[in-house]
Amino acid sequence: MNPQAKLIFILSLILGTTIAISSNHWVTAWAGLEINTLAILPLISKSHHPRAIEATTKYFLVQAAASTLILFSSMTNAWHTGQWDITQLTCPVSCVILTSAIAMKLGLAPFHFWFPEVLQGCSLATGLILSTAMKFPPITLLYMTSQSLNPSLLITMAILSAALGGWMGLNQTQTRKILGFSSISHLGWMAVVMIYSPKLALINFYLYATLTATVFLILSSIKTLKLTTLMTTWTKTPSLSAMLMLTLLSLAGLPPLTGFLPKWLIIQELVDQKMAPTATIIALLSLLSLFFYLRLAYCATITLPPHTTNHMKQWYVYKPVNVSVAIMASTSLFLLPLSPIILAIV
Repeated sequence: MNPQAKLIFILSLILGTTIAISSNHWVTAWAGLEINTLAILPLISKSHHPRAIEATTKYFLVQAAASTLILFSSMTNAWHTGQWDITQLTCPVSCVILTSAIAMKLGLAPFHFWFPEVLQGCSLATGLILSTAMKFPPITLLYMTSQSLNPSLLITMAILSAALGGWMGLNQTQTRKILGFSSISHLGWMAVVMIYSPKLALINFYLYATLTATVFLILSSIKTLKLTTLMTTWTKTPSLSAMLMLTLLSLAGLPPLTGFLPKWLIIQELVDQKMAPTATIIALLSLLSLFFYLRLAYCATITLPPHTTNHMKQWYVYKPVNVSVAIMASTSLFLLPLSPIILAIV
């Protein structure tokens, strides 16, 4: 792709995100989301592979349907209340439609089927943008309308997302699809606490984005798209493989690492809100995703495949690793001591 064209698309993404998160009017927020969608489509389809074109088509259809529902819910609310303010969403029908529309934008279950397929059809760099930056405007809309959303619908979708994200990721061998189902599972954790503590949900999103960006950057550095090639990378880049293992364990939420922090705070908040059964269910469902994180970590560092691989062995060529990988990996692993400060913020 032409560097000038890529720069225009990246700037359009930044512009669309800025408009969507800073607007107080439904029409401008919708316009920001549409700019985002139109800017990311060429980045998904830039390889001109049939799989990339298929992913672009799926992404466009789903995002267009979700944007239409957002516009419809805001128009219905304006019809009943006479105002277009995002924070004044009082019509019950509009609340249900908006919750479904933002769930479709994010990839929450039962509107999750498009997300792993789109990730599988694009490059790792575009997958990084889809998994982190493209989810920020919908999460912001959820944050601004959190007091008006339908609690039972959102909690049901959150538990479904945690269950399906863990269950459907068990049998995957493509790293991008595994990260797609990981994203669905993490979105369930954000959605379940959004109504009771929106700041905590945002902190969860920031930490998830940092962890996922680290995994994508490491996979991009070692040029790994599936488990069979991941199994042979530890002989070439042992340090990156070790960092990948620790980041995956952090993403799974194991206690000494940063990823344990949002799960701990969310379970504590749910127990304080007298929702111990919900906290128990979503904690048990996270064990499903823990399984495929452990399998990825095992493949990354511990073993070679027991059979001969069908791919061509790559020559070891030393290339300096980007500094951002080291910074983000450190952030992904060592933020747990800052939990008192984060608790004070929440």
